[in-house]
Amino acid sequence: MTIEFGFTEEQINTQYAPVAALLARYREQNVFGALDEVQIPMRKREFAPIDKLLQVLVSILTSCTTLSETNVRLKSESSLARVWEWSRFVDQSNLSRTLDALTQKQIEQLRHSTTRIWRGHSRIKTHDWRGYLWLDFDLSGLPCSLRAEESQKGFFSDKKTAQDASWLASAPSNTAKRSGQTYSRATGTPAIVCSQPWQAQKLL
Repeated sequence: MTIEFGFTEEQINTQYAPVAALLARYREQNVFGALDEVQIPMRKREFAPIDKLLQVLVSILTSCTTLSETNVRLKSESSLARVWEWSRFVDQSNLSRTLDALTQKQIEQLRHSTTRIWRGHSRIKTHDWRGYLWLDFDLSGLPCSLRAEESQKGFFSDKKTAQDASWLASAPSNTAKRSGQTYSRATGTPAIVCSQPWQAQKLL
């Protein structure tokens, strides 16, 4: 498939042009051919189970933090779907049912297939081991379901609880937010203080 980058008379073609080029490259080199080993016991209607797994990958590449965001981000992306010869992107509920249908056996098959994929394209085999091997880890927290495997309670340091419109009225007095500086009351009257002329003391 040939992909051309340029101007179009349409208002928008796709907002994920780099992802489209990446998918075309993956399809040309059959990068995900090892996924055919994963046998998911589901009937093929419009999409094969492997196509649904690939669409989950596309949702990750398009910054979908949850599967529910695919209905918003990818539903109108018909041009991006045609890169992999899909008519459209699958609904979020359909993707969720596909993932729920995976048994422990299919998960092991998926792990074996993904291991074959990254080993075939990794640069570790040609790495000069006389030097260090630098790895990048993304430690960004992601929300997950309470039923997710090894899920734990936590918090995001950059996320703050939103305040309601009447938080000043509903907040206790000891937690009310102050605005401006505070001043202490003067002990004397400014007029009396200023009316007394200053006199230098005489030294004996």
